[in-house]
Amino acid sequence: MTATRSIPLSALELSAAMRAALPYDASRLDRVLRVDEHHGLVEVQAATEWKTIAASLRPGDPRAAAVRTTMRTVGDSVAANTAGPDGRPAISHVESITLVMPGGELRRVSRTANRELFALVAGGQGLFGALYSVTLDIGSLSRAVNEAAAEPATTGQMLLVPPEALESFLADARGRCDEWRMPLQGVQVRRTYEDKDSFLRWAQREYAAVTLQLAEPRVLGAAVRATQLRRELLDAAIAHGGSFPAWCIPDATQAQVEACYPQLRAFLAEKRRVDPGEKLTNAWYRHYRELLLGEKCEVRWAN
Repeated sequence: MTATRSIPLSALELSAAMRAALPYDASRLDRVLRVDEHHGLVEVQAATEWKTIAASLRPGDPRAAAVRTTMRTVGDSVAANTAGPDGRPAISHVESITLVMPGGELRRVSRTANRELFALVAGGQGLFGALYSVTLDIGSLSRAVNEAAAEPATTGQMLLVPPEALESFLADARGRCDEWRMPLQGVQVRRTYEDKDSFLRWAQREYAAVTLQLAEPRVLGAAVRATQLRRELLDAAIAHGGSFPAWCIPDATQAQVEACYPQLRAFLAEKRRVDPGEKLTNAWYRHYRELLLGEKCEVRWAN
């Protein structure tokens, strides 16, 4: 039995919902809007899944269908600016973004039009407006599929380390884990590339993205010890010239966050300038606002 697709959400409906601060069903933003073969572009609504795009652009290609992404939809990938299957930040595949501002205005932003807003929206955690559509570079997407690295489904602490410091960092990490009697259960490493477009720029250079899995014992107090160890591991990454991905909400201290993202305070100030009524908030924003500014914010539109 074939599932019935929902009626797509129009830009006009999304604008009206934002203007009136009304909830809307974001899952209805799931259509491929146009394929421009002449210019090599495809425009999709924000909740379109990557597998849908693969099926549309490369039907019957098992390699494209098998590629796994960090985030399921295009909009989520752009909002977090996560690394794609080829290790490049999601925004590197984007030509332009159409979003609805907190006041209801429809804007199209790119590297040449509204560039400052484009940089804030890329990796902006959905805090500067509701994404309506994303226009992607088909050639860039094809290269991402062809260069996709194996990405096993793992969970753990992700840290970013310069490739040339990887071996010394891992030796340091194992030593710290041994001191805490919480050995490493697994290590996953993948290559990521520099981000030149977003305001937060989690990838300030090429990094080795290292995911560490700790063998946490199921005993009283283990969670507290694991948190302390994760902070020590982040200290080790910072000492080796590394950082952590901006889309994470880690156990980082204020000092660690400011060492990795000195621009985060300015980012939060831009958020409050663009959305003074704080129509758009989420757990990420509340965490960092309280951590850096010491302010708790009222939950309104929690994403």
